This record gives sequence, C-alpha cells and structure tokens, in this order.
Amino acid sequence: MERNRWGKLAVVAALTWFAGPQHALADAPHAGDPHYTEAGFFDIHVCHWPDQPLFFMALFSTARFDEVGGIEIADPDGQVIGRLDLAKYRLVAARGKPQKRVFISHLEVPQSPRNGWYQARVRLKDGTISVARDYVRVGSMPLPGGYQPADQAELPDVPAELRWEPVPGARFYQVFIRDVWGDGQPMFTSKLLGEPGLALPPGLLQRGGAYSWRVHARDIDEDPTLGDFNQGTLGGEVGFSIAPAPF
Repeated sequence: MERNRWGKLAVVAALTWFAGPQHALADAPHAGDPHYTEAGFFDIHVCHWPDQPLFFMALFSTARFDEVGGIEIADPDGQVIGRLDLAKYRLVAARGKPQKRVFISHLEVPQSPRNGWYQARVRLKDGTISVARDYVRVGSMPLPGGYQPADQAELPDVPAELRWEPVPGARFYQVFIRDVWGDGQPMFTSKLLGEPGLALPPGLLQRGGAYSWRVHARDIDEDPTLGDFNQGTLGGEVGFSIAPAPF
C-alpha cells in the first residue's frame, strides 16, 4: 500500500493537538502555581520522536501576545538554552474568553541535562520581565510499538479497534488517524486514553479505504509541579488498507 508521509506542517499541527496546554484553558485560580505569571502559562516537555534526537518542546500560552517582546528559556543553572520563536504559534479561542496564542519551539537537549526547575523569562514590550517555572525530569520514553493492525496490513473488513504494546513509563495515550487519500491532516484525534487501545467509532473507517495512524504516549496529565506532562513519545506513522465491499 502506497502511503504519503505527513508534511512538516501536519506534524507541527499534530504536536500542538497532543501537547495543548490544558492548564492554560482553565478558569481556575492560579495563585501559587509556578507555571503561571501575569503574562501567561509556561510548560516544557521532554520529547522522543522517531525522526530526531531527544528534544525539549517549550511552550508559552498568553492572551497578551501583542505585548510580548521575547521569551528566553533557561535551565536550572540559569543558563539560557533557547528562545521561543514568536512567529510560530497556535491560536486558541474559547467561547467567552480572550483569544490566546500558544508559542511553541523545539530546543536541543544538552549533552548533560539537569533535572530541576526550568524557566521562561518573558519580556514584555514595556520592559516588564516575568518568570514562569516548570520542573523537568529528563529521560527518554521508549517509542510506541507492537501495532495491531500491523504496518501495511491489508484487512478483509473494518477493524473494531487499534491496539499497541504498553509503553514503559506511560500512563496516557492519544491516537491520530489520517485518511491516506485525504488532505494530509488527521481525520480523527482521540481523547486521552488510559490504556494502549482505541475502540474505533462506528462509521469512522470505510471499506476500500487506506488509513495511517500515530500514537503519542505521555507520563502524566496536569501535574502541579511537572505541568501538563513531563515526558512524551510519538510513534512513527503506520498504515493499513481495508478490502472493498464484495459485489
């Protein structure tokens, strides 16, 4: 079965879906939460993807995006390890709330990274500087594997579920499904799953179709110290086809 790879833009879109700042969308008070400043919400994840070395995914969500002049990311020793690219962001709009931008950048993990409190130093255009913090435990979560259906499987009928092997250290999973003959964007994104399996919604897949899917695994979900999650891993794209209905 011939399959197109996701382009870079599709991958960027996917990472914002599975790494969306859920804390930043809540209305709960944030007093005492180090991830917040008056300017917005900071989080940083340790990511293991199949096509690149281990990296940090740093993000800052803010409704005051017009005021932001720069964002530096510093390690527990206070050394700057990178800056967020203000030209790369995801728009977040919730009913009854101001529009937000989530600035997202990939940063290299140093050769000898430290666990500890990483900082986002947010400089506003009026000269104000605020600091948000996120605790990071550096490690490499294994890639997902053991997919069922297996990669490039040709199925006689529409499957009832997708399954994979448990990922060591992972407590939650999210699945992205793409129609190979579609527009390149995921046609379905699951909610967070507490087990390595997804029951497919009836009617989602069709006989005669060709589909690909990816699994994202994460260690936690919304921790007051570690943020939305600390370590995550994204499996490679796998695909399958389904036989047409018999005449």
